[in-house]
Amino acid sequence: MSTVRRAAVVLTAVSALALTACGPSQDDASGGGKTPGPGASASASASPSTAPTASAKPTPPSTTAPAPTATGGGSTDPDYDVFPCSTFDVKFTASLAEPTTGSYLLKVTNKSTKPCRVLGHPVVTFGDLDGQATQRGTAPGIEDAFKLAPGESAYAGLMGGAHDGKGRTVDWIAMTMDTSSDLVQTPLKAPTPGLYVSPDKNSVTPWVTNAEDALSL
Repeated sequence: MSTVRRAAVVLTAVSALALTACGPSQDDASGGGKTPGPGASASASASPSTAPTASAKPTPPSTTAPAPTATGGGSTDPDYDVFPCSTFDVKFTASLAEPTTGSYLLKVTNKSTKPCRVLGHPVVTFGDLDGQATQRGTAPGIEDAFKLAPGESAYAGLMGGAHDGKGRTVDWIAMTMDTSSDLVQTPLKAPTPGLYVSPDKNSVTPWVTNAEDALSL
């Protein structure tokens, strides 16, 4: 073999060995057999878990009713808020009952939507005369006053008195209700043509629940 040919064979062998030394080993290529360094282990353990966690169950609402609290208002009496009737609650009429004595039947009817209490006597004035009708009979106290439901009526008897030469004739009367308060009312008027009013013998009864009692007191 010539010197040039021998040199070419040696060069080819050296190149093959060099390529084998620089290439990856079988273990390196498959990724196995290599132990990760300390840094890799720390990084893996520090990463957050991706597994879902069970959420807490919601607390069911309580079925126990709350204890009542004291409000301090109201009353067990169903009538505690029934106020006295005023002229704002009623409509008023007067009808002639006995011409010889000048007696009239007075009537009030509850026109409101709530009941009210009828107190005492009606407060009656005669036309443009001074003063008011004299009270006749005893009225129940406030605690015993009867209720007037919507649409119901109460009655009182008014007497002008017999002709005694001392009185005057009036053609109308005015009425307000007893409210046992300082409530300012609008008087309700009713015609009483030719009513003779004696200053000594005129009178009015307390309110009652029927017409017969009103005229007989």
